[in-house]
Amino acid sequence: MSRIITLASGQFGDMPLPDLCKFASRLGYDGLELATHAHFDVQKALHDESYIPHVWETLKNHNLQCEAISAHLTGQCVGDIWDERLDNFAPARLAGKPAEIRAWAINEMKDTARAAQKFGVKIVNGFTGSPIWARWYSFPQTSQKMIDDGFKLIKDLWTPIFDVFDQCGIRFALEVHPTEIAFDYYTTEQLFKLFENRPTLGLNYDPSHLLWQGVSETGFAREFASKIYHVHMKDVKMFKNDKSGILGSFLNFGDTRRAWNFVSVGHGDVDFDGIIRELNQAGYTGPLSIEWEDSGMDRETGASESLSYVRKINFSASEISFDSNLSMSN
Repeated sequence: MSRIITLASGQFGDMPLPDLCKFASRLGYDGLELATHAHFDVQKALHDESYIPHVWETLKNHNLQCEAISAHLTGQCVGDIWDERLDNFAPARLAGKPAEIRAWAINEMKDTARAAQKFGVKIVNGFTGSPIWARWYSFPQTSQKMIDDGFKLIKDLWTPIFDVFDQCGIRFALEVHPTEIAFDYYTTEQLFKLFENRPTLGLNYDPSHLLWQGVSETGFAREFASKIYHVHMKDVKMFKNDKSGILGSFLNFGDTRRAWNFVSVGHGDVDFDGIIRELNQAGYTGPLSIEWEDSGMDRETGASESLSYVRKINFSASEISFDSNLSMSN
């Protein structure tokens, strides 16, 4: 199978890039998806001529590839309504300054496209943020105008960013996710219509965020097959718990009282066999990027087991029909 298996670096921000490369190579990964908040410095990539060659040398010294970078935290700052949590995603000098944080994020996303072009990758994964996420439950009453205005603001904010992406030949792969403007099937459909199916905007398909909401992960992949630009392999396990609902009860990830938790790939309820079949039918040949988010399992064990599981299911479609030889003439 031609699809490489990479490790998303965002959850390993405590490891310097050389250490992470050594770790991923030892486990057998083919490459890394480099997060801009952890292992890929956008401004150094643009202004330090030695930086990009150094990153590639570090990767290649460990026989690792990179086909995408991720800018989730920056993108969140573009579309969100500020609260103090966003201060963690932006430079410290901007803490408590909503307008400055948004302006920084817009410019940084544009620079991320320029840095990706210079680095030689074609995909930037990330979030958009959402000015209306807090209104997902329609009480106090939420008017259609409020929703429409929220989507329009995302278009107004992101259109100039996507213009730069187009100039650089880079595509943005949105991870459909709670707190984003597109968080399930219908909001994703609405977002693509809003941007008139602009080719710049596609999906970083992550099934784990769909299943716990009750959205079919395989059906979603089938419906938006042409928009899948990158894939996150992440699992979620549903627990039978009469006391906890899907909203999480303000219990931390990993707490076994929750109704669901992200788990290492192969330990949850995501239909990865069905997903691979949908990706094969869609002709997707890009990376399968394992995103380790399992508070109940040692990180190295989780990264290693996830890789073994994905290797096993990373199969190709058959080149012949199974009944093609059922004929007496053969």
